[in-house]
Amino acid sequence: MDNDKAEAAGTRGFDAEAAAWDDDPGRVKLSEDIARAVRQEITLGNDMDMLDFGCGTGLLTLRLAPLVRSAVCADSSRGMLDVLQGKIEQGGIGNVQTLHLETDGRDELAGGFHLVVSSMTLHHVPDIFRLFEKFARVTLPGGHLCIADLDPDEGKFHSSNEGVFHHGLDRSALAAAMQEAGFEEVRHRTVSGVVKFVVGEGMTVFTVFLMIGRKKPS
Repeated sequence: MDNDKAEAAGTRGFDAEAAAWDDDPGRVKLSEDIARAVRQEITLGNDMDMLDFGCGTGLLTLRLAPLVRSAVCADSSRGMLDVLQGKIEQGGIGNVQTLHLETDGRDELAGGFHLVVSSMTLHHVPDIFRLFEKFARVTLPGGHLCIADLDPDEGKFHSSNEGVFHHGLDRSALAAAMQEAGFEEVRHRTVSGVVKFVVGEGMTVFTVFLMIGRKKPS
């Protein structure tokens, strides 16, 4: 889901969008592309615990959950989490649980995770480094952080930029922030392209990257 919504504020009305969120084939394809890239970059196993921060309706989580021991899906939109909970119950999925986060950012993430993922979320987060510090605290030594987000988009990706704090993210700056927060072996790759209509420009491709970092040993 497009959010930090723990830090950003839930201003876009994600609750109202939740029921139809998965109806967008482009959004579904993007989650498939990101999940494929994560599987290629990280060796997943049934001894691993995962956190999906800004999980939305679980499009990414549910593609990775069969390959890990457990997954915690965190989001500040109750509507999104309700949709995800319905999928969990309907599918009899026993290793995925939801976590509601307050929109004012007071929540402190807890637990120890072998893998933290966050997809299309950081551009909604005012203070990315502060969030990386939180990620570093809950990522186990040797564990991985995987961030998927937009390359710089000049503010053209969203039909409304309400609640959008970054018009895409500079990969070099993001990598530096990840390293400063305590991650090493940072690398990135382009994993997908989202095609959208932009007024005055027509159909436009917005590239999405995956950035991977490994938590430094204690």
